[in-house]
Amino acid sequence: EAVDLAFRHATRTTDVLSSCDLTIRHGDRVLLQGPSGSGKSTLAALLTGMQTPRSGLLLARGLDMSCLGESGWRARVSASPQFHENHVLTESFAFNLLMSRSWPPRRKDLQDAREICIELGLGPLLERMPAGMFQMVGETGWQLSHGEKSRLFIARALLQNSDVVIMDESLAALDPENMAATLRCMRARAPSLIVIAHP
Repeated sequence: EAVDLAFRHATRTTDVLSSCDLTIRHGDRVLLQGPSGSGKSTLAALLTGMQTPRSGLLLARGLDMSCLGESGWRARVSASPQFHENHVLTESFAFNLLMSRSWPPRRKDLQDAREICIELGLGPLLERMPAGMFQMVGETGWQLSHGEKSRLFIARALLQNSDVVIMDESLAALDPENMAATLRCMRARAPSLIVIAHP
């Protein structure tokens, strides 16, 4: 829940967000739509704890962010940021998916990751890569397409098992078929979902 949030960039003299209230309940699916520069991604950064509001409160189950601490808050809110703010590490595909979990992964974690990948339409990719989930990817590894990276980032956010999942322009690189599969997966997997998009 956001209560009376205000935020101003250091280089600005006016607030990007002012008197912003937002309540997300379990099971909600929310679409935030608006033109570039309207504060959508700023709100996402505030909700995930990547930015600090100038004033106002951020609450999860009635507890203020400052009480929960950074790690406690991020256990409740996860996000797939805009494409240019997300990264594929030069590591295994599985490591890139399961960054929020202990490593080496347990069998259950790998099973969860594989199931989500298949739901997102990444099954053919897993079959093509010689080492499957343990294929090295990134700059010096197997090269992923724009759409494959987008779905990797979405899977990464969903695998954090948080209360609220925020998708910031996460669907822009997907064709209609993959977008439909991805939306089905997100709706089924996220307890509460915020999707940020251009009109």
